[in-house]
Amino acid sequence: MKKSHIEKSHIKEKGAIGEKDMKVDYLVTADEMKEYDSNTINRIGIPGMVLMERAALAALEFILSKRKGGTALVLAGMGNNGGDGLALARLLSEAGWQVEVWLVGNPEKATGQWNAQRHILESYPVKFSSNPGRNEYTIMVDALFGVGLSREVSGEYGQAIEKFQETEGFKLALDIPSGIDSDTGKVWGAAVRADATVTFGFRKRGLGLFPGCEYAGEVILSRIGITEQSFFGREPGTFTYTEEPERLLPDRAGDGNKGSFGKILLAAGSVNMAGAAVLAAKASCRMGAGMVKVITPEENRAVLQTAVPEVLFGTLWELAEGLEWADAVVIGPGIGKSQSSCSNLYQVLKYGKKPLVIDADGLNLIAEDKELQRLLTEQGETGRKIVLTPHVGELSRLTGMSVQKLKSSLLTAGTELAKRFHVIVTAKDARTFVCRESGPAYLNLCGNSGMATAGSGDVLAGITGTLLAQTKDAFGAASLAVYVHGRAGDKAAAQRGLRGCMAGDIADALGK
Repeated sequence: MKKSHIEKSHIKEKGAIGEKDMKVDYLVTADEMKEYDSNTINRIGIPGMVLMERAALAALEFILSKRKGGTALVLAGMGNNGGDGLALARLLSEAGWQVEVWLVGNPEKATGQWNAQRHILESYPVKFSSNPGRNEYTIMVDALFGVGLSREVSGEYGQAIEKFQETEGFKLALDIPSGIDSDTGKVWGAAVRADATVTFGFRKRGLGLFPGCEYAGEVILSRIGITEQSFFGREPGTFTYTEEPERLLPDRAGDGNKGSFGKILLAAGSVNMAGAAVLAAKASCRMGAGMVKVITPEENRAVLQTAVPEVLFGTLWELAEGLEWADAVVIGPGIGKSQSSCSNLYQVLKYGKKPLVIDADGLNLIAEDKELQRLLTEQGETGRKIVLTPHVGELSRLTGMSVQKLKSSLLTAGTELAKRFHVIVTAKDARTFVCRESGPAYLNLCGNSGMATAGSGDVLAGITGTLLAQTKDAFGAASLAVYVHGRAGDKAAAQRGLRGCMAGDIADALGK
């Protein structure tokens, strides 16, 4: 059987969760992709024209999977992305399509490979134009810009994108939709809204971030000969998971008992406010914790033991004993910012030694208290495994940055906070980054708008605490927790609908 040109990008990596091998998809920036492309050509020795031909073949394969023939319009700029488009125009012509090429830009500034493809194309029955000759095409190919765009699209380029969008037809972008920032997903004034994007080598980070992901349509990855061998020691700065979560989760020993699968101490809830404690506890149980003990005010006992009878109940006076008993501690969901809550967090940081998740009000207390900040730093410096799980509002309070600025620099802010406290930071937004002091960050691409509901973060805290108890690597546990949370949210939304999804549905979906 012929091997497809379109392949799933993955590597096998040791140690992300225990000693499991797991597949990850890299997400590269424009600079990283340019370096890997150059390494492939200049250090490995695969000619650039070969890579261009393979890119065009990958796009052709996708097109022919949709339609075997028809009319095609190729919008081509003067760079190598435009060269990919010219090569594709030739292949479509060879396949019997009626092909029109719309050139935009100054040919005097064209790249060498573009000129070579333009010369080859002269021998084929392809029409060249300065505007679409039809109101509708079977397929419309966007090859105007490649990666690296960093300024507003205007003039003839902006006009071309506008006209391209107005013309009817299935729109396919090569590498990334023109007008989208390949690093951040930002729209540079005008952008092609594609039905599908065939991207080459590695997935571009901007294809996964908002709003760029909304312009990309279906994303198809083709390796075209650019692989991990092209890194030469420079690993991409972000990755994501794409395979089924069950394969990534820690193994469960067949002869294990309730003490084998993690004892979780959860300090959550405040007087007559038990909801956060219930959601976090249920998520921890559904995630496979062997035992969960909830430390919460006595007033919450009846609600908690009715909603989650499987958990142990403890009052705030039992916190010190619980710190010794537990394999991992979670503190923060729903605890409020009272003096009692602050004292409990102080105790957990000062005297606790076990892996720790700090969420919600725990983060707000730290943001307001210099002594808690000092203790957190000291604990991080000892090597204690600590995960902070701020959403952008909590991250704003911890960093002093505005929410608006954080939304465009979440990875940077999360990494700086991780360095400041020597911890792992799960920086939560529509796209969540898991950051560490050094090494690649995890970017989560699953989940949905139905998860933007009260209590969703409490569920994530419970998942994170359980995985932290079951594994040795805090970064791996936090990354997998976000992925599992997102996948469970997708299951819950599929069952309940985006509008009808509640946090409890996400926790329940963990068991499925």
